[in-house]
This record gives sequence, C-alpha cells and structure tokens, in this order.
Amino acid sequence: MEAEGLSVQLYLIRHAIALDAAPGQPDEARPLSQDGIQKFIGVVRGLKRLGVRLDRLYHSPRLRAVQTAELLVPLLEGETEVTPYLAAEPGPELLKTLQGNSVALVGHEPWISDLCAWLLHGRRGGAAFPFKKGGVAHLEGTPKPGQMKLLGFWSPRILRRLGD
Repeated sequence: MEAEGLSVQLYLIRHAIALDAAPGQPDEARPLSQDGIQKFIGVVRGLKRLGVRLDRLYHSPRLRAVQTAELLVPLLEGETEVTPYLAAEPGPELLKTLQGNSVALVGHEPWISDLCAWLLHGRRGGAAFPFKKGGVAHLEGTPKPGQMKLLGFWSPRILRRLGD
C-alpha cells in the first residue's frame, strides 16, 4: 500500500441507513432508504468541507455498501473496488489488497468497528468504537494491526452539520 515509513490516510465508513429486509429478500440485497441517502449526502458534504480526497475506495459487495460508496464518488480521484473482505470479519487478506495514500473502506458492523480496534490497538474488540450508520473514522499510519492512530471519529450528524 505504501513505501515503508510513509503514512496512509484511512477512512473507515459504515454504510448509510438501509431499509429493513422485505419478506424473502436476502440481507445482501437491502438498499439504502431515501432518508439514508439524503443524510449521507450531507455526510459527504461534511467530509468535503474537511478536505477529504480519496485515491481509492473499497466497499463490501452488499447493496447498501455499494450505494454508500457511490455517494462518496465526489471525493474520489481514483478507483472503486468491491471486496468481499469488507463483508466479513477483518483479516490480513483485506490489508494486503489496499492501495493508495488516501483510502476509504465502506463496510458493516460489527466488522468495521473490529477493524478500527485492530488497526489502532492490534487486537479486536469493536465495542470501543461503535459506528453509527454513516459514521466515519479517520486513521493515519501504516495499515497494520496496532500501527495506526485515530485522527477523527465522527457521527453522521456532526459531519452533516459541517456540510451545512
């Protein structure tokens, strides 16, 4: 992902508010709600106001994460990539696939919280970092367990207010 010693800006993002599953609908196919879309547009405006620009954007293949990633495209100067590693417990496979200097990962609870704890402390335990739907954590450092530091942990409400 980087030359040794260089710092990476990593944004961990929980997908926006999604609809409840309809009868017979698989969880993977749940779309964002209209309210979730509108609120997350405000989150994106807040991130833009903070000067966030992304080289790469990785997201889970689940529809709600795909749609959330699509809303982040105005911040993106590079490519998006679907990865199954964001729809499962975080592991070294995910970290090996990352490229870029300013990267966003869009995923789900409880895994996005576990990933945050793992990168900051070297051990899992996401209860210390509960992400609201549409919430964002900003980490910096080498994307390895225990090698990153937390620069920001924002609720969607705070980011929306920044974007107003």
